[in-house]
Amino acid sequence: MRCPFCAHEDSQVKDSRPSEDAAAIRRRRQCEGCGARFTTFERVHLKDLIVVKKDGKREPFDRAKLERAIGHSCRKRDIDPAKVDQLVSGVQRQMETLGDEVSTIRIGEAVMAGLKALDHVAYIRFASIYKDFREPGDFAEIAERVGKEVLPGDSSKLL
Repeated sequence: MRCPFCAHEDSQVKDSRPSEDAAAIRRRRQCEGCGARFTTFERVHLKDLIVVKKDGKREPFDRAKLERAIGHSCRKRDIDPAKVDQLVSGVQRQMETLGDEVSTIRIGEAVMAGLKALDHVAYIRFASIYKDFREPGDFAEIAERVGKEVLPGDSSKLL
């Protein structure tokens, strides 16, 4: 593993353990060149997924892109980062079971289902981009639908 500080080619693994959600291996490393310590995460990669976009273009699945999209939706929300990582891992595993190619529609629907269970505001934020809201009424409509699903007296879900 190349050192992120000095770009030395070799590093020594000092500690390995499963991550909190057991979806990755956390490795603590030390550079043999400069002695700096850093952490890496190793994940199981089942297969190379191809994402088919709405316009028909194809591109490789990018976990970091999915993490960013979900991260934008969850920004400034009191959501445990481990839960967001679990959501990303769950969506990725779900897509890998569908075959070699998966549509952005399938990915978007899986993310929306996960966010709806995680945080309603993050769900509405993601939906506004995914569903391409153009009018204020679009927000009102989805907020009303989500509001009906929240139990009466449980306003904490909407804060």
